[in-house]
Amino acid sequence: QVQLVESGGGLVQAGDSLRLSCAASGRTFGDFGDYVMGWFRQAPGKEREFVASISRTGGVTYYADSVKGRFTISRDNAKNTVYLQMNSLKPEDTAVYCCAADFTTTAQAMGSRRAHEIDYWGRGTLVTVSS
Repeated sequence: QVQLVESGGGLVQAGDSLRLSCAASGRTFGDFGDYVMGWFRQAPGKEREFVASISRTGGVTYYADSVKGRFTISRDNAKNTVYLQMNSLKPEDTAVYCCAADFTTTAQAMGSRRAHEIDYWGRGTLVTVSS
């Protein structure tokens, strides 16, 4: 069984920072470094949207325009973990943040994949930004 478990969410004020983590585990998951990893978010009443993705080695990253310059995605393949550093948070960043892992996509293409096309999803962690 494969698990992606997010942590690090919480309630913060506008302008604050948070660091999300997503740890992967599972006997059938294989090598963490074989997966492109990404973060998506879903705000109340809105559709899920792509936030960021990172290539298998961590050398290539992509971001949604709405978070570019404020969020940074990174990964530690030795720890089977992907991170999302979020700075200068805004109320509109309020959402449930989910990490995703896909074996066959590229970091560039992950943002355009539909939910059922991605191999694994975490359950998410709630980020609430107050004004």
